[in-house]
Amino acid sequence: MPDTHRYTGRFAPSPSGDLHFGSLIAALGRYLQARAHGGRWLVRIEDIDPPREVAGAASRILSQLEHYGLQWDGSVLYQSQRHARYLEVLAALKARHQCYYCDCTRQRIHSLGGQYDGHCRTRQLGSTHAALRLRQYNPVLHFHDRLRGELYADPALAQEDFIIHRRDGLFAYNLAVVVDDHDQGVTEIVRGADLIAPTVRQIALYQQLGYPVPDYIHLPLALNAQGNKLSKQNHAPALPDGDPRPVLLSALRLLNQPVPAHWQDMALPLLLQWAVNHWSLTSIA
Repeated sequence: MPDTHRYTGRFAPSPSGDLHFGSLIAALGRYLQARAHGGRWLVRIEDIDPPREVAGAASRILSQLEHYGLQWDGSVLYQSQRHARYLEVLAALKARHQCYYCDCTRQRIHSLGGQYDGHCRTRQLGSTHAALRLRQYNPVLHFHDRLRGELYADPALAQEDFIIHRRDGLFAYNLAVVVDDHDQGVTEIVRGADLIAPTVRQIALYQQLGYPVPDYIHLPLALNAQGNKLSKQNHAPALPDGDPRPVLLSALRLLNQPVPAHWQDMALPLLLQWAVNHWSLTSIA
């Protein structure tokens, strides 16, 4: 059973490229929140989508975290080694009739305006060329964010029977992230504001699996000159491999945290400990 009594946070990048400044914001916010609570900080590599992976990215991500002084606790968890566990959870959902097979194409759903309409709920399809969808019994329409307060979802999105196992045989993100966070005993999920929307789906899955629901904090995003989120898709440059301290200071400032006046005299571990000691969630804009 996971330890749900001690604060446990995590950073879970996908190996689709190197970490960039936006990734550092996410990692640093998670790290400081966990350390400020005297808790554990775990790292998980979310490598369940091989077509999107970049060769060598996983090892480079770990090296980048170490270079920036963000040392994790315990062993790194790789989702690619968790398939048996995901299949176990899917089998349990099937046994309880909490999911069903769906062969609706993207074209059909697009013709409906992009919203799945439950077409396959009563068709009793087999698994051939079909995805598995969670049968939404109690949709979650809102949740409390410890930084942003009460957040309300698009009702259509919240009530949709979403995919938990893709028709190509790959496990869906919403399934894997819920199972992994539960099994690792994650008590609080700190991540970027771009992941607010799927939170209600994940909470619904937690509840249908009988798992305790963690707390949520969604941090502000780093944007490029065009006002778009820094991301691998937008070709954000990899984190520099020189002195990590100036970059960390920039990340602290974006999170509206104080920075030490004489940081040039501080070694990297001392700088990070200073940041932990002065971490303030309420100061984040």
